[in-house]
Amino acid sequence: MDFFAHFKIWVLTLCLVFQSGYGFYLPGSYPHNYGIGDTLSVKVNSITSIETEIPFSYYSLPFCKPLEGVKDSAENLGEVLMGDRIENSPYKFKMHTNETDIFLCRTDPLSGDHFKLLKKRIDEMYQVNLILDNLPAIRYAKKESYFLRWTGYPLGIKVQDAYYVFNHLKFTVLVHKYEEANVARVMGTGDGSELIPTVGSGGSELPGYMVVGFEVVPCSVMHDAQSVKNLKPYEKYPSPIKCDPTTVAMLIKENEPIVFTYEVTFEESDIKWPSRWDAYLKMEGSKVHWFSILNSLMVITFLAGIVLVIFLRTVRRDLTRYEELDKEAQAQMNEELSGWKLVVGDVFRAPTNSGLLCVMVGDGVQILGMAVVTVMFAALGFMSPASRGTLIIGMLIFYMILGIAAGYVAVRLWRTIGCGDKKGWVSVSWKVACCFPGIAFLILTTLNFLLWGSHSTGAIPFSLFVVLIFMWFCISVPLTLVGGYFGAKAPHIEYPVRTNQIPREIPAQKYPSWLLVFGAGTLPFGTLFIELFFIMSSIWMGRVYYVFGFLLIVFILLVVVCAEVSLVLTYMHLCVEDWKWWWKSFFASGSVAIYIFLYSVNYLIFELKSLSGPVSEALYLGYSLLMALAIMFAMGSVGFLSSFWFVHYLFSSVKLD
Repeated sequence: MDFFAHFKIWVLTLCLVFQSGYGFYLPGSYPHNYGIGDTLSVKVNSITSIETEIPFSYYSLPFCKPLEGVKDSAENLGEVLMGDRIENSPYKFKMHTNETDIFLCRTDPLSGDHFKLLKKRIDEMYQVNLILDNLPAIRYAKKESYFLRWTGYPLGIKVQDAYYVFNHLKFTVLVHKYEEANVARVMGTGDGSELIPTVGSGGSELPGYMVVGFEVVPCSVMHDAQSVKNLKPYEKYPSPIKCDPTTVAMLIKENEPIVFTYEVTFEESDIKWPSRWDAYLKMEGSKVHWFSILNSLMVITFLAGIVLVIFLRTVRRDLTRYEELDKEAQAQMNEELSGWKLVVGDVFRAPTNSGLLCVMVGDGVQILGMAVVTVMFAALGFMSPASRGTLIIGMLIFYMILGIAAGYVAVRLWRTIGCGDKKGWVSVSWKVACCFPGIAFLILTTLNFLLWGSHSTGAIPFSLFVVLIFMWFCISVPLTLVGGYFGAKAPHIEYPVRTNQIPREIPAQKYPSWLLVFGAGTLPFGTLFIELFFIMSSIWMGRVYYVFGFLLIVFILLVVVCAEVSLVLTYMHLCVEDWKWWWKSFFASGSVAIYIFLYSVNYLIFELKSLSGPVSEALYLGYSLLMALAIMFAMGSVGFLSSFWFVHYLFSSVKLD
């Protein structure tokens, strides 16, 4: 039985490694089978721009509205937190039925406010995001000899101080014939399989089709507003419409209406339903991505290996030389002690602000655990882009559950520093539950006020604020207190040596120790900065990031390097008789956050040159600061816990009287 259990673990590991670079994923929803003539409804998401990073509602602009009225689509918590507002739209198709010259609507004459707003949104390069059967509309643009992929299409374009709107859309829907009679048994089990209609093998029914692609070509066509005055939606436009994406004609003017039309073509495709997201997940520069990551991994692994070998040899030589001496020689050596052996009576002296250290380590363990579990689930494909918002929801759920680990670690460390005293464990647990969430809440609330002032869909509604506060105080805080209770019950870690009553004076150092501590963050940053570019591009440039296998490998390597760097720095401080290692071990690895924030500022200046307005820049810097703080807590806790283990092991290996 043990053999089979290990075999299954190895198979899972191999699958993860081999599939990591290829965006291995489980589809986020069941395939929908449409019969010929069935209605396909297009949905609209918030309009977005890489110039401002502030999303707005689609219907904040003078677009055609559906006859049945605007209705919100079913949303989850993650979608709302990401700023998505998915609503119904007037665009409707009939499966496998090509249609041309379809009149959609004639807007009211543009008011002065709408005219100015439309021009402003065109200047800010806003994109319209349409969704069909959970697939975002994709647009291809040819540049020299290769094609560029974009999700969505621009509102309009400015040509020589004149503004043109894209008022005619040419849709191409790729469909795949639904032939597999046993697909339900493959794709779903139990009740879920009954939701998937199957096609009889006898051929008595018409074939069904699945949507596997959704492409759009925007055109600016000059329409005669008077000729469509009496037309109803979905009727034929009076004259043929020629869609030429290389020319623009529909000039927007104040007090004049805009006429919207569209056409749709269905094409049968060889793309299978589980592969329909591949077009979105193919990132430009994938070869560079592979090369950069592998190069970074090789260099950092090599450096970390050298550091580890030198470090272990140095410590082992010290211990071996001491243990080989007889008792008389040991007694003589104790009188001539140098380096780390001299601080034996002070090495476990309680640090200043020990309560704060316990709280930060507890919060760091919670953030680290959340990150590891979330990235693992994403790498295995359980957080597909087809399921919008699942990544955010997963992070929230894992963070709340891991409050147990945070409370346990913080309280047990508090008791260890206090030599077993249980007094104050409830207070420590409360501080753990409120420290990082409180900082995050303060930053997000400030940014939310900026978004509210801009009337953006990215602003979190007040009702959702209430839900988040409820989750914080009714789920996260109690779980942290439960963890603290178990930490108070668990035996504290006993120190291997006694602490002197009078603290030893630390000799004057040739260089400031904190300079070395903050400089140590450069090595962990080296493992992360290349992957950080891809993550930043995904968040701020509208690209899809789905190589979570790479991220998992880099993250594990980052944790290992942070632990090693902190160990080396702690040993160096002990060797120069500096026994105040507690906070320095935390910031030796936590200082990587400083370089990440500086990199974010560099990315803002050189990559996001077009980012316009103080609100957009404040949002960017606010989110970057929150990310850097989370990394500081997580990596700092890695450095501190590894150093604590090392110091405990070092002084329990050699007996000094």
